[in-house]
Amino acid sequence: MNSDDSKMDSLEKKFENLSNPLGNLFVKVFHQLALFGIGAATVWSAIISFYEMTNKTHAGIQDLLLLFIYLEIGAMVGIYFKTNHMPVRFLIYVAITAVTRLIIDLVNINHEASWQILILGATILLLALANAVVRYSSSKFPSNSNLD
Repeated sequence: MNSDDSKMDSLEKKFENLSNPLGNLFVKVFHQLALFGIGAATVWSAIISFYEMTNKTHAGIQDLLLLFIYLEIGAMVGIYFKTNHMPVRFLIYVAITAVTRLIIDLVNINHEASWQILILGATILLLALANAVVRYSSSKFPSNSNLD
């Protein structure tokens, strides 16, 4: 190796030592800004939905399930702020609640059972089994960082 190669290697290492922390900082700042945005949008949507419910004569089950979805998303954002890890189980809970809302909408529209409701019920069962697998896996094979 000549001195030009060693100078180039030294320059590359200096650049890497500077760029890695800077890149990590940008990623952390982006995560924080995105979390604030998601949290603010969740609160805003929940407030608007709640306001719309107060203008009706009553709140339906779909409205209540929608509020639960907002609650679960807010909890996910809060957990991510505290632990810096995405709680997978909460995503599954949101999906189960959303599919339940779809079933209720289908029943309210059609007023009869259909194969679509059966498929959505099977979807909930599959999501519940996925949740059980995630819970079993996290308890049986815990990671060092308490990931779900």
